[in-house]
Amino acid sequence: MAPQAARPPWRAKVLTLFPELFPGPLAASLAGEALRKGIWALDTVDIRAFGLGRHRAVDDTPAGGGAGMVMRADVMAAAIDSAASSPDLPRICLSPRGERLSQNLVRELASGAGVLLVAGRFEGIDQRVIEGRSLREVSIGDYVLAGGELAAMVLIDAVVRLLPGVVGAEASLAEESFEAGFLEYPHYTRPREWEGRTIPDVLLSGDHKRIARWRRAAAERVTAERRPDLLGGRGKGRAE
Repeated sequence: MAPQAARPPWRAKVLTLFPELFPGPLAASLAGEALRKGIWALDTVDIRAFGLGRHRAVDDTPAGGGAGMVMRADVMAAAIDSAASSPDLPRICLSPRGERLSQNLVRELASGAGVLLVAGRFEGIDQRVIEGRSLREVSIGDYVLAGGELAAMVLIDAVVRLLPGVVGAEASLAEESFEAGFLEYPHYTRPREWEGRTIPDVLLSGDHKRIARWRRAAAERVTAERRPDLLGGRGKGRAE
């Protein structure tokens, strides 16, 4: 039987005005080790290289007036087109008005060949290039950053840890927050007692069925308290 071909690296292409920010924290810990092993690869595209005129302008005043500047459609389209590849990667624009980044989307991206990420700046990107280049707008939370670079790093980090060979104990991924529709249960380790607080007895019982029930109930309780929207009408758990 012929040996199985090695899987090509999952590829992240980031369009940014600040390519020097990358890989940044992605060069450390699990993501950094996976990058060095070739499990994933990172390309940056300097949007400024496609700017206009002597000063490489990438933005202009907003149509209709108002504060701030808007990134030009022609400049952004030229940068996006330069990063086009085969197979064509899903195109995501990091934006506070986008759909919320979810574990489902992270899994979807991890199952593919990679992603093209557009890190906007200023007041945003001309709507015409968002529509004309089929950019999917994604937000990492209900707040505003100075630019999309940090959001791009968050998305990449979330995806990379799901790639085969990145997390040593891959079974642990199944018990993380959002994987089963709940937030993760509380964790404990030595010492058994710390500042008068003890580890719940059930976790020291050695009874794996009781421990599993406790963890499920604790996850349901934490979710009901902090993110009841995730429960969708399911009951509130009780940890013994």
